Amino acid sequence: MTNFAWDDLQFFLAVARAGQLSRAARQLRTSHVTVSRRVDRLEQSLKLRLFERNPRGYELTSHGRRLLASAERIEAETRRLEESISGDAQIQRGIVRIAMPEGFASFFTTGLLVRFATQFPNLQPELVALPQITSLSRRETDISVTLDPIRASPYHHEKLSDYTLRVYGAREYLARHPPITDREMLPGHRFIGYIEEMIFSSGLDYLEEVHSAVRAQIKCSSLFNQLSAVRDGLGLGVLPSYMARRYDDLVEVLGADLQIHRSYWLNCHRDNIQSPRERAVMAFLRDGMARLGHLLVAA
Repeated sequence: MTNFAWDDLQFFLAVARAGQLSRAARQLRTSHVTVSRRVDRLEQSLKLRLFERNPRGYELTSHGRRLLASAERIEAETRRLEESISGDAQIQRGIVRIAMPEGFASFFTTGLLVRFATQFPNLQPELVALPQITSLSRRETDISVTLDPIRASPYHHEKLSDYTLRVYGAREYLARHPPITDREMLPGHRFIGYIEEMIFSSGLDYLEEVHSAVRAQIKCSSLFNQLSAVRDGLGLGVLPSYMARRYDDLVEVLGADLQIHRSYWLNCHRDNIQSPRERAVMAFLRDGMARLGHLLVAA
């Protein structure tokens, strides 16, 4: 092994997690040519092939997978060293990426983002409202809020808050139909819901809980598209109560007699939980939900 440069590891890690030079380059804010050159240099220094190049991108070889575990430990130790030296002012600098479902993202933006910006003025939050496209294991996100806990051994998970969903319809839609007085009337209505094969969490599969015969006739992968379709009077839909109650044109169907309960979970890689920055952000989320979590649960 000759001319080994430790800082080449950050380029290796970025490619290992992104799987593509262009994506890794965007994350590192450099060019894909630079990323390619640094990865090639690392392979030449180690005299090992770390990636298989193919049309889909870069895939780790067996040597690459072994190096990945070591490189991540070095990365974690380097971060802790920097934070211990620089103090709190530096800890709360830089980018923190938080993945969260669309509904929780809307709640965070309207209820917590101003306080977050005030408490962490030098921290740049990146909110990913489609958590299924990011991966904690590939370190594409620092913290995630999910509908199901991530129970695998390298990860920490904890319950963040419960929330309630109900069936809603637009006032003008309900005015066109006979009053709904019990669940047995629901299969006679058109429902808006998720595309079954694109449901990324079992927590979103709740029409069976409404009625065993209810199926979605209008399907959207986005919760906000479903909300718009319900408000436009195209049918009934299951929506988080904390979102639906913002709109005067939406009415609960069967009220408290038809409620669905779910939970939000806070997750991070166990290496990250040792970082003062991630700990501070997680503590902020816990505190925020301790103060405002009651708004997520319908009365």
